Amino acid sequence: MDIEIFFAGNKKVNASINGFIVKTDQPVRAGGDGQEPSPFELFLASLGTCAGIYVKSFCDQRNLPTDNIKIIEHMEVDPIKHTVSKIGLEIRLPADFPEKYKDAVINSAELCTVKKLIQSQPEFEVYTSTI
Repeated sequence: MDIEIFFAGNKKVNASINGFIVKTDQPVRAGGDGQEPSPFELFLASLGTCAGIYVKSFCDQRNLPTDNIKIIEHMEVDPIKHTVSKIGLEIRLPADFPEKYKDAVINSAELCTVKKLIQSQPEFEVYTSTI
């Protein structure tokens, strides 16, 4: 799969993926217009939304309503390195959510392919070509 990245003015950098355009921008304090999430914010959101689709699928398979389920993503930042050192996914369940499924819903969120990719530490290669 290839994703085409292109520039859309000022600090906007967008991606074309399977006919969709994913827009990013930088915050005003970083010279952007602050009109879209930053690439790093989208990266973090991909973790929570990936876990979310697994939780949603788990609940759908059991006819459990998901209207009142929320996933809150918490980040801890290393004060010295200024990088995210820990990410927590808090699955907030309604009071009437069946107790017998609570561990299983955590297990379903653990299946997130974005998280698995990060944990596998893929090799990165950056190079140039001429068009």
